[in-house]
Parts: sequence; C-alpha cells; structure tokens
Amino acid sequence: MGIIKLNNIRTFSFHGCMDEEAKIGSDYRVDLTAKGDFTNAAASDELVDAIDYVHLNRIVKEEMDIRAKLLEHVAQRIIKRIIFEIDMVEEVTVCVSKINPPIGGDVESVTIEMHGVR
Repeated sequence: MGIIKLNNIRTFSFHGCMDEEAKIGSDYRVDLTAKGDFTNAAASDELVDAIDYVHLNRIVKEEMDIRAKLLEHVAQRIIKRIIFEIDMVEEVTVCVSKINPPIGGDVESVTIEMHGVR
C-alpha cells in the first residue's frame, strides 16, 4: 500500500451559506491523501500503473469551481469522483479549508476533513 498526498491546493471559490459569499468569493485550501497499491508503478516506472496526481488535482479544481453552501458537500463530491474515476485509489481523505472565514473573529481558517473507502 502506498500513499500520495497533494498539499495546499489553492483555489478561489464561492462556497458558503451567505449570499455575499456567492458574490465575492473566498480563498480555499484543499489537502488530499489517496491510498492504493503502488507495487506495479514501482516496478514498471510507467504512469499508467500509478495514481496520477494531475488527475487528482483536476478533480479538486473542477469540484471547487461548483458552488456549494457547505464544505462537507464539496468534499463529498471530490471523494465520490476520485473513487469513481481512479480505480487504483482504495481510500481517500480530503480536507477543505476556508481561509479567513467570515465568522466575526480573527480565525485563520476553518477546515473540514472527510474520508472515503472503495
């Protein structure tokens, strides 16, 4: 079993329950960990045998571009697509962070973490 991590994927997206968030947008960070069998990739040195991090990043970017009220909803969409589109992924953990959330205090970020298993 191997692990691939994509750290600090940055997006500007329009998630949130308030109407203002849909209009002005905010900065987000996504961290992703995917587990799978790396045995063939290690032996062959071929991308076809690996979990393609370009594909993982594309899924994150595309799903972050689709507005949602809740970060949990976005994370679940990312997990579902990864499990559906990338057969080698056995488990995936996604953390979605809203940077400088509008919660009336000095808070750097709010993060949700969700996990999916094939």
